Amino acid sequence: MAKDFLKNAKDEYDVVVIGSGLAGLTSANVLARQGYSVLLLEHHYQLGGMATWFKRRGGHIFDISLHGFPIGMIKSCRKYWSQDIADSIVQLKGIRFENPQFSVRTTFDRKDFTRLLTTDFGVPEERVTAFFDKARSMNFYDDQKTTTRELFEEFFPGRDDVVRLLMEPITYANGSTLEDPAITYGIVFSNFMHKGVYTFRGGTDALVNKMKAELVGNGVDIRIRTLVEKIEVGPDQKVQAVVVNGRRIKCRAVMSNANIKSTILRMTGEEHFSKDYVDETKAVRLNSSSCQVYMALKPGEGFDESVGDLLFHSEHKGFDIEAILSMNVSSRTFSFYYPETRPGSDRWLIVSSTNANYRDWADLSEEDYQAAKKDLEETTLDCLEQYVPDIRAKLDHIEAATPRTFEHYTRHIAGSSFGTKFEGLKVSQNLPEQVGGLFHAGSVGIIMSGWLGAVNYGVIVSNNVDKYLIGNGA
Repeated sequence: MAKDFLKNAKDEYDVVVIGSGLAGLTSANVLARQGYSVLLLEHHYQLGGMATWFKRRGGHIFDISLHGFPIGMIKSCRKYWSQDIADSIVQLKGIRFENPQFSVRTTFDRKDFTRLLTTDFGVPEERVTAFFDKARSMNFYDDQKTTTRELFEEFFPGRDDVVRLLMEPITYANGSTLEDPAITYGIVFSNFMHKGVYTFRGGTDALVNKMKAELVGNGVDIRIRTLVEKIEVGPDQKVQAVVVNGRRIKCRAVMSNANIKSTILRMTGEEHFSKDYVDETKAVRLNSSSCQVYMALKPGEGFDESVGDLLFHSEHKGFDIEAILSMNVSSRTFSFYYPETRPGSDRWLIVSSTNANYRDWADLSEEDYQAAKKDLEETTLDCLEQYVPDIRAKLDHIEAATPRTFEHYTRHIAGSSFGTKFEGLKVSQNLPEQVGGLFHAGSVGIIMSGWLGAVNYGVIVSNNVDKYLIGNGA
């Protein structure tokens, strides 16, 4: 007999949160703290969305994706989660760029980037200062017509090497391109430039388990392996229930952490929205996907720590988004995990990440798909040998994830790792104007991508949910 993952769940809650990415987790926590009954539904067997982990034989634990976030994550976690979680956030200081145009090491903050741009790249300091100041002043409601390419041309005309230094990490972080609005670059870049790149010491397993304990302590009803089939809208054009695993559960509000297009077009249905809004939703472009190669060394094996924490490697000359997305991989980001990364562990791990096009992988036959994954693993090892000699002799485990993998486990349309392009933000924010009590927080508009963006967007939307429920007698 199949297990009932909704056993003892109530028939009605104030709020149902669909999806347990960081925005969903944070929104559930904030709303529970405010005294609402909250049901958190996750179709996967683990919480976290893209901020999660998996285990393999031999005691290896892999974080799903590379993650680095600005220092603001400390304040957000302290305020909306716990001091314990905030105290586990540490800075990554060994960041490297290795490509045909330059080889540099940096702490990835404004002071050090100013040094690099003026001394290594010969850019006048006043121009560097003006660029940083302009990026820092950007807001998501500013002019959307200026592209990132135009922003760089304004300050660094003809300097492809400078563009590469400034752009490549952000492309890996959120999938942005030179043709996206400049604000989608400037906001994210200036956040990182404030005081560098940070990560969570202990791994995402420790992070998510701490978050789960906080949620349970605040009364959130958490259910895994629960797939939402329908968001019901009543005759009054307000949310009234969800159908999950075949069961109907009433609610006053829904906060979806699923893809914005899935939320509107699949779970709710076009008939509940205006034609213009549906057309606008369908026009939202998905962001790119990614591939990862997970590598674990044999117990007792390690590598020289001078290799750094985060390495942006490329064989391609110049910044080229098509080359970055190509299956013929020429650019990789390596994240090196030392034993101290996960206290109590004696394991050395490496994760390689590459941006990718979904269609390149989706249409392969099963035989070709497995061959392509194997080729990705082998070419990644070939590249890594430059930095970790004898990597194959030290290797205990290797496997690859592709856009198809992320589509399967996250249910993101086309395996999108970074949600949607900028126009998705407006659709997301306007959702409750179409259906009362229906809200969305997720990876939209690039500037709301990443760990910090997800947490903060979850907070913003949960406060809107609170206002709605108060205004509707909850």
